[in-house]
Amino acid sequence: MSRGVLLLRIRVPGGPPPFDDRRFVMNITDILSPAAVKVPLVNTEKRAAIEELVDLLAEAGLIQDAEGLKRVVWEREQQRSTGIGDGLAIPHGKIESSQDLVMAIGIPTEPIDFDALDEQPVELIVLLASPPTRTADHIQALGKISRIMSDPNFRNAAYSATSAETLYQLFREAEKPVTS
Repeated sequence: MSRGVLLLRIRVPGGPPPFDDRRFVMNITDILSPAAVKVPLVNTEKRAAIEELVDLLAEAGLIQDAEGLKRVVWEREQQRSTGIGDGLAIPHGKIESSQDLVMAIGIPTEPIDFDALDEQPVELIVLLASPPTRTADHIQALGKISRIMSDPNFRNAAYSATSAETLYQLFREAEKPVTS
């Protein structure tokens, strides 16, 4: 007698996508709205740039508690810099009022000192917010951003983007499957 696997596909509103037997691959554009991309950022100081991205999420209607998210992200930033190197910072936080993972991306008018691991200034800031119950998704999103940004060609193109539309399209294109 052969043993089979029963696979249920259940979609919970506001929850993660349904699990299936294929490896789940999160797309950045699933959690990044074009309205949450800003080029250039007005602020050139670390905390102010983070707050500008949080405000962008609030203006786009993607978060409800901007002040709470600013506080959570800044507290996280004080524990350890989210400047991960190669000109990238990924400030992030979890907040109860968030229903889904959301992301905002910005390029500052000039590189910002972020106390990065490689001691180099930051040229692109990716802000990630999620509900506390979505830890695995939060970690997966952080990993996905890091993988995309590890490609030097993509990184250089992203840092050179002169508009929010161009930057969003770069992320969109980076996630298209490569076809032969």
